[in-house]
Amino acid sequence: MVSALGVAVVGFGWMGRVHTQAYARVPHHFPELPLRPELITVVEEVPGRAEEAAERFGFATTARDWREVLADPRIQAVSITAPNFLHREIGVAMAEAGKHIWIEKPVGLDAADARAVADAVAQAGVQGAVGFNYRNAPAVDAARELIADGEIGTVTHVRIRLFSDYAAHPESALTWRYERERGGSGVLGDLASHGVDLARFLLGDIASLTADSAVFVPERARPTGATAGHTRASGGELGPVENEDYVNCLLRFASGARGVLEACRVSVGEQNNYGFEIHGTKGALFWDFRRMGELGVSKGDAYQDQAVHTLHVGPGHGAYAAFQPGSANAMGYDDLKVIEAYHFLRSVAEGTPHGTTLDDAVHSATALDAMSRSAASGAWVEL
Repeated sequence: MVSALGVAVVGFGWMGRVHTQAYARVPHHFPELPLRPELITVVEEVPGRAEEAAERFGFATTARDWREVLADPRIQAVSITAPNFLHREIGVAMAEAGKHIWIEKPVGLDAADARAVADAVAQAGVQGAVGFNYRNAPAVDAARELIADGEIGTVTHVRIRLFSDYAAHPESALTWRYERERGGSGVLGDLASHGVDLARFLLGDIASLTADSAVFVPERARPTGATAGHTRASGGELGPVENEDYVNCLLRFASGARGVLEACRVSVGEQNNYGFEIHGTKGALFWDFRRMGELGVSKGDAYQDQAVHTLHVGPGHGAYAAFQPGSANAMGYDDLKVIEAYHFLRSVAEGTPHGTTLDDAVHSATALDAMSRSAASGAWVEL
């Protein structure tokens, strides 16, 4: 028997749209789910944006204030895609109101914020999912299985990169993303949080780290109107960029493996250059998000001059079979969010966590806080 689950989306920028589209698609890719999301309310304070979203996607009602959702009995689950500084207040309130939450990373401004939301979810007995979508790529699942099966031996070291140019233009508007009070830790919370999650998902807990960070575009123009995504602004009053454009980090894992994590939001010539190289005592794995369905694999007993072959993922790798019937058919970013929606809805249906949880967000945020402390002190920091 299939039941309806009333959902609300709080914040309708790009990510709010991605969540909404994932809700619409998930029944088509995962028909076995006993829940069907029903779009009840979209919340957005920018005039006209919620009404446009309702007309386009079929929300039953609109609201300017997220508090209107708290007491609405039609709504059992909430996507929180508002700016970072609102994550804690909204997340805690929704959980305490008995709403299941699907919240975007990094879940607040620091580890204290993430922990507050995690505690509220646990105390309320609701389910909580977090937007670490890159671990949902079938090739990443395949890499994790190969590591667990010992196919590349004992992992010795990993390099994780997250390079983008979304903030490279000097006319990128000085939005909340560049402010400590509202955006938190810059590229750490934005891109490096994904890197930490991938590192833990693939190699286990991080024991200690040391980091360095920098701001390469120190001033930007303040926007004169509402913004969405990475809007440009020129001619406005200049203000300081308060958080990091770049971070690099050395990692020591509890397993004894070593790692390098590097992230930058102002890398000219780099468009979503996200990926990893993982080396073990018998082989290696290579993944590039821009070729999401391919995994470079080197394994065997040759050691020196050992070849690398390309594994084209297919049915049997992660959730691939829900989207394509045969290997090497391409998947995209939005498909990863559909998988994320599936894990969230399955968690709600079964009352058991599936996929990323608020605990994962706490671990990631703890590592990000440690990076900030290390960059300021120059010291290694234990986690």
